[in-house]
Amino acid sequence: MKRGKTAVIVGAQWGDEGKGKIVDVLSHNFSVVARYAGGHNAGHTVIIKGKKFVLQLVPCGVLRKGCRSVIGNGVVLDPLAFLKEVKMLREAGVQVDGNLFVSNRAHVILPYHRMIEMGAENAPGRVKIGTTSRGIGPAYEDKMGRRGLRVADLLDSKLLKSTIENACREKNMIAHALFNSDPLDPDSMYDEYARAAEQIAPFVADTAVLLNQALAEGKSVMFEGAQATMLDIDHGTYPFVTSSSCTSGGAATGTGVAPNAIQNVIGITKAYCTRVGGGPFPSEVQGEVADLLRARGNEYGAVTGRSRRCGWVDLPLLRYAQMINGVNWWVVTKLDVLDVLDEVPVCVGYKINGKKYDSIPALATGFEQVECVYEKLPGWKKSTEGAESFDDLPKKAQEYLRFLERESGAKIGMVSTGPERDQTMLLPEFAAEVLEPTEKSQSEKSSTEKSSAQKGSSEKSSAKKPASQKGAKAK
Repeated sequence: MKRGKTAVIVGAQWGDEGKGKIVDVLSHNFSVVARYAGGHNAGHTVIIKGKKFVLQLVPCGVLRKGCRSVIGNGVVLDPLAFLKEVKMLREAGVQVDGNLFVSNRAHVILPYHRMIEMGAENAPGRVKIGTTSRGIGPAYEDKMGRRGLRVADLLDSKLLKSTIENACREKNMIAHALFNSDPLDPDSMYDEYARAAEQIAPFVADTAVLLNQALAEGKSVMFEGAQATMLDIDHGTYPFVTSSSCTSGGAATGTGVAPNAIQNVIGITKAYCTRVGGGPFPSEVQGEVADLLRARGNEYGAVTGRSRRCGWVDLPLLRYAQMINGVNWWVVTKLDVLDVLDEVPVCVGYKINGKKYDSIPALATGFEQVECVYEKLPGWKKSTEGAESFDDLPKKAQEYLRFLERESGAKIGMVSTGPERDQTMLLPEFAAEVLEPTEKSQSEKSSTEKSSAQKGSSEKSSAKKPASQKGAKAK
């Protein structure tokens, strides 16, 4: 039996590349979308006919009719944030019941995780990472320390009560001793989360079984990443990273689908580059140019509202992301932001103490010594917004994209030139290799095949003509 197609969507830099929009656009061609890492620190923005959705936990596939959405075991789930998001979707008329599933093995964020993170982030002498202070990191700490609470455990009232009591006893002592924090009340916490558990229960499933069954039935599955490569706990600019495996490898461990089932890795990169929070950013720019990029690109965090730092595409970093993730297709977003520039600088290499380097440093402090080597490409000074095909783009914009493609190790399969669904172009080779045909295209194909069969039958009935006449006809 033919197994369904699969693709992982992964950010190439430090997040905010536009993964939400791309997942939404591509979900039209996938039966299931599965989120595999992170928590409600992600903010995936989708704009449909002027209506804006900001999804923090629920996969963007939920906005497509007939597409099932899965929150995988690699995600850490804040029950209250999840229920708030579900309520927002229901009020917007989105069908979530029966289409949204939560892994019974996903770990749960509780109030003491937020207490610990806020205290640690604001502690004197600590290097500020720039976290969202939503308890993501401490929840992953408890998971790895084998003292976490899973969704399956959340539904067991006795286990939930004992876990909260024991954890509050320990966390209150730690938070008071280190950060002078006020203690949390375990009884009120249990009451609140026991009520939340009742509302979450209908969504809970063994999602690893669900996903593997879908693939066995020939259905296509897309894996939705959160954050991005350079925020990955292992491969990012440590310690200025998130707490999960947000590279493509995390799709397997974070959902229970085998690595050899993953066929395509689609990397998302802006036509420039941004970062929110602290940490290295070699190609960052300041002043008027940064303000221009920020204003034209609306570079403010979907979750926190923080302004994003802006800079140019960094090719050593992009090649690193391609290598780590196995990216075989790029999606370039926000090309239209560059429409007004006379020239577009691209970082093509690094210099450290006068020596050229093509690889990125392992130490965050190593980036402080990096000097970017730039190549300046001519701007196109024409609008690309809403361009429907690659040939519709200005010639200089096409040359810019082909330059990025040549230098980064993967082909460009999609280009986004605006925030709306329909402001996205798919290149034919990408569409043919990655996407499952939709019901409409299958219907058109069936109609074409029927027409061809009728034509073939007609040709057979006239095949009694002499061979010499048929040969002349062919010519």
